[in-house]
Amino acid sequence: MPNRMVTAVLAGAGLALLPWILVLAQAPGSAGWVALDVMEAGCLLGGAALLRRGAAALGAARAVAALAAGLLLLDAAVDLTTAGSAWPVAVAMALGAELPLAALCGRLALRGVQVPRATPELALAA
Repeated sequence: MPNRMVTAVLAGAGLALLPWILVLAQAPGSAGWVALDVMEAGCLLGGAALLRRGAAALGAARAVAALAAGLLLLDAAVDLTTAGSAWPVAVAMALGAELPLAALCGRLALRGVQVPRATPELALAA
């Protein structure tokens, strides 16, 4: 997956979490879930910002992606084990969002992405 697409997916997912965090914060006893979602959003947005910086920040982006993958896997596992009667919703969230995003972050953490490097011709043209 090209760098721009990975960056867009990470940023979009991180931004999508923000309104959910505000809604979740209104529910009694949700502090732990809010904290987890804030950490996920921070990792996703931070990873996107680091990828935008290019090759110089790729190592940091990979580390942040590894943390995001772990948080997303934790979120899916806890959702599935505590969902009770809302289990179908937890399965849908895990299969539709948390696990695919964790896989993308895991791939980024393990393999990185293709980051364009400046060449002398491009540097002179700029």
